[in-house]
Amino acid sequence: MKVKFWGVRGSIATPLTNIELNDKIKKALELALKAGLNAPWQTPQFIEQLPWYIRKTAGGDTTCVEVETGDNRLIFDAGTGIRPLGLNLMRQEIGKPIEASILLSHTHWDHICGLPFFVPAYIPNNNITIYGTHSKIEDRIRHQQDFEYFPVPLDIMRGIKEFVQLREGESFRIGDIEIDTISLYHPGGCTGYKVSYNGKTIIYATDSEYKELSPEPKPIIDFFRDADLVIFDAQYTMLENIEKEDWGHSSTIIGIDMALKAGVKKLAFTHHEPTYSDEKLWDIFQKAQNYLELQSEKNDLQLYLAYEGLSISL
Repeated sequence: MKVKFWGVRGSIATPLTNIELNDKIKKALELALKAGLNAPWQTPQFIEQLPWYIRKTAGGDTTCVEVETGDNRLIFDAGTGIRPLGLNLMRQEIGKPIEASILLSHTHWDHICGLPFFVPAYIPNNNITIYGTHSKIEDRIRHQQDFEYFPVPLDIMRGIKEFVQLREGESFRIGDIEIDTISLYHPGGCTGYKVSYNGKTIIYATDSEYKELSPEPKPIIDFFRDADLVIFDAQYTMLENIEKEDWGHSSTIIGIDMALKAGVKKLAFTHHEPTYSDEKLWDIFQKAQNYLELQSEKNDLQLYLAYEGLSISL
């Protein structure tokens, strides 16, 4: 299975500002002066050695994750990140019908607002199915494109062939992929998905708050058990989790604690706070790495800071 992140922000899209870009350039130039760069051929190696938060950006699009499994393509959530995903599919699949399954965790704005800009959904020959556990899932998506809010109605998107109304806790199949669901704690409700294919397991568990991690076993720990990859909501710091109780989000520290209890192999932090700069995100991630090392020197858990374009193969 191949996982690719197209949108990693939570709550609202957050483009890189000119001020932030200028700050990155300034820091890079200061480091170049210290390094004594004096020839163009030195530039590529210098750039590769720059701190992550200077040479990269997490990106500003809201949640969207693509999972390729054999002949099937799963898309988790339709935040603004689904727009560049759609454009990439149009370039890749020229002349071929595009088949995709969109699995919605919930219908808060940041998880559905990109759907009207998903170009493949407008092509009649494409075959796109939308899944969700929330009541009247088709009506919820349809109302987003009522004329009061958007100029193009859902009926114009003729590539969308079907809405599948799931039940909470339901297990189902898409082709030869097994998918399990679980209810997560979030205002308005949220669904976590477990994807099992060819002996590998991916869990998509965004927008959830975890108040009690013991005693075991907890349903969520069991749901995470032995997963190859867990994609985890880490929007807040531990302090913010206390200050923003019942807002429905989690932190890197809680994610690590749960992953260690469940024997998870890889843990990717996503749904980043929109007010956090790349430097702030990197600092939080480094503290998470340090925390993991303090818990156990022998554990094999791998941590990832999700950013737009990050690919993980299993």
